[in-house]
Amino acid sequence: MPECITCGEPTKFDGGLCYKCYKKENKSKDVAEEEKPISKTKKTKADHSKKVKKPKENPWVSGVIKGRIAETIVEELFRSLGFQVFSYGMENSIPGITDLLRGVTGDVEKNIRQMPDFVVFKDNMAHFIEVKYRANGKLKLSDIEKYGDYPFKNALFVLITKKHIKCISYAELKEGKEITEKDHKYLGKRNEFDTDSALIIEYCNYAVKFFESV
Repeated sequence: MPECITCGEPTKFDGGLCYKCYKKENKSKDVAEEEKPISKTKKTKADHSKKVKKPKENPWVSGVIKGRIAETIVEELFRSLGFQVFSYGMENSIPGITDLLRGVTGDVEKNIRQMPDFVVFKDNMAHFIEVKYRANGKLKLSDIEKYGDYPFKNALFVLITKKHIKCISYAELKEGKEITEKDHKYLGKRNEFDTDSALIIEYCNYAVKFFESV
């Protein structure tokens, strides 16, 4: 009869182990595997994955980027609608003025900071356009008059949201009106513009594409 190569007890196979020795050997292997130290490379990677954190979003930088995207969408929309579009904000009209205004106060400083983003021309008509982006789809007078009374009384505010492009005048804001998430103050309904609904919808889709994940 075949014998266990370890203890000599009877077994089923030549050169094999009996059941008792087989269990003992495999138990020793399991213990050895459990007690085996993790290699430095693996440990380092594991520790690294735990320690690495996503960088925190800088709200100021994020806001600037979103604002620039919104301005670009509105600028290209008005060009597509046949308007001449001219950048008018303080950095475009007076390059470098932002740094100079640090610490400066007074009516002139406030007026410069509140300069609209664009002037648009069509059919011998000109309009001041201020572009805003709001994820919540809301715009009210207090959002505009952070620095005091708004000096551009005939300005129009184009609001980019995650779903729509809306518009309201400064005069309407002064009357107590505002843009809400569920109202219908769409840019395509403004009497000031001979607008193309299909084009506006196209640019709304661009806005959705850029802002849906932010």
